[in-house]
Amino acid sequence: MTTENNLTFEEAMTKLEEIVEKLEEGDVPLEEAIIYYKQGMELSKLCHDKLKSVEEQLTQIITEDGQTESFSINEEE
Repeated sequence: MTTENNLTFEEAMTKLEEIVEKLEEGDVPLEEAIIYYKQGMELSKLCHDKLKSVEEQLTQIITEDGQTESFSINEEE
């Protein structure tokens, strides 16, 4: 699935949704379902990695003097 790494987040999500729909129909042969499942897991990881990358980028603030500075948001429990 090396070509999948070139997908945008939105493209990967669309493909993942298509796979989920096929698997939810329930009439997919077992061997094919396993292939879909593996593809879905790879797409899920790709989406997670892209989101993690964006999250890391968003934890940097560019100050007025052009320097980057880390920050964090305390989440409410």
